[in-house]
Formats: sequence, C-alpha cells, structure tokens
Amino acid sequence: MRINEVIRTIEQAVPGAPFPRTVDKLQVGDARQPVQAIVTTFMATYAVIAHAARLGANLIITHEPTFYQQPTWWLQDDPVYKAKMALLRQHQMAIWRFHDGWHMHRPDGIYTGLLKALDWEAYAEPRDDWLASPLARRLLKDAGLAAFADPSRAYLCTIPPMTLTALGALFRARLGSGPLRVAGPADLPCRRVALLPGSLPGILQTAMLGRNDVDLLVVGELNEWESCEYVRDAAYTGRAKGLIVLGHAQSEEPGMAWLAEWLQPRLPGVPVVHVPAGGPLHHE
Repeated sequence: MRINEVIRTIEQAVPGAPFPRTVDKLQVGDARQPVQAIVTTFMATYAVIAHAARLGANLIITHEPTFYQQPTWWLQDDPVYKAKMALLRQHQMAIWRFHDGWHMHRPDGIYTGLLKALDWEAYAEPRDDWLASPLARRLLKDAGLAAFADPSRAYLCTIPPMTLTALGALFRARLGSGPLRVAGPADLPCRRVALLPGSLPGILQTAMLGRNDVDLLVVGELNEWESCEYVRDAAYTGRAKGLIVLGHAQSEEPGMAWLAEWLQPRLPGVPVVHVPAGGPLHHE
C-alpha cells in the first residue's frame, strides 16, 4: 500500500472529504512511496520524527503544522527548519496533516479521543440544540465554522456533580498532565461541562460560558483577555462559572491517540502507533 492510498482510505471515512479548501495536505515527502509503518501525533516535533524513524515508520500523521506557521518560505534559511528538514529527508519520511477531516469526522475524532481518555463517553450528550440557535449560527459562520452549527455535533457532557477543584484533579489524573490553569470558585459545583479541545475563537468560548445550562468550560488554550476575564467578572454577578485550560497539546493528543486505534483495522498489515508530542512548555 502506498502513502496516497492510506490518505484516500482515511478521507473516504470523512463526510465531504477531500475538502476544496483545507489544511489537510502532505507537508513533506513523496505520497507515492510504499508505506512501512505509521505514527500518529498531535505535533510532528523533531523528537517525534526521530522516534518514528526508530520505529521504522515513514509516514507521520500530525494534527498541527510541522513548521510553526504558514507559509514557510521565510524559514528556508533558518537553522532549526533546515535541521528538521534534513532529519526528514535522511529517513525519507512523509508528513500528512489531518486536522479539518478529523474534526469533521462523525463523531469528531479529537473530541471522541478526549472523551475516551476521561472515561466520559457515557456522559456525552447526543444533541445540543443551542448550536442551531441564531446566535450560535452567526458566531460559527463568522468564524468559518458553519458546518458545526448542527445540533448533532454536541460538545457537552452531563456528569455527576463535582467541584471545580475535584474536576481539576480528575483531569490531571486521567490525562497525565501537570498543573492546570483554572478560573472560577474552587468550590463551584459543576454538572454541565462543555469540552472544546484545541483553540477555538474566544468569542465562541465566551458564548459557551454565557449559556444558562453550562457550568464549566474546558479548553485547550485561549487569549487571556477574553473568556477567562468573563469568568472573573461572572463571579461577582451571581452567575459563577468555571474554566479549565488544559493546554492545546494536552487537549488534542488523546484524539490523535484514538486515530491510531481507529486506523489500525482499516490498514491490515500496516503497523500504526501513536507517539505523543507532549506539551511544549514546562512549569518553573
């Protein structure tokens, strides 16, 4: 099986793929070469590439860009870029980005992986009618996310009541993460939780917090002057809310781990392994 056949196999499982405008493209390498083994990851870091080479893989499926920003023409003489490209060429590695399609898969692959890691699949709501409201439709359209104005694409969980502090401990334990950033009263009882992994526009995060039926919002990352300031003000208005910031990598890595599990039976005879990239920052 060739790498382009792997890509077609994945795209055939995603409604509407391949999309006319998408970031899901081969970033590096030759799609015509036979696939030896596949690594899935949140980010194709230098360390992940080296690990993939040791595993004998020649295809990395990454969720996020490999080279920091787009476009990359201005990086051509950068020593870090050149070293990373040299490593990829040395091992004849191909990198395919799978971002839009994995979110558009039914169910959203990143969200599903996070639910599995939290053991919250039984708590996931099958519908969210708010997504069909005029407000949600307008906000999603303005953000270029009109396809998500669909009540069947719910990102809500109804859990047994827990305090914000207890939920922070649960996330650390089940995701294996370090300290989390949290806003809201420590003893806030939380039952309705919105899970928005990754980095959605702040206006969507804040709108989710403004709902009467959402107690806690869990995100990957945010702008500090947006939704977390809403939470700070909400505490003074009798509408206390909770916010947990997992980190972008920590929130989406479980979804790429599930991709390996999802993909393996579709590619019999081709090893598929998840290699976590980990978060890029540490605490001092």
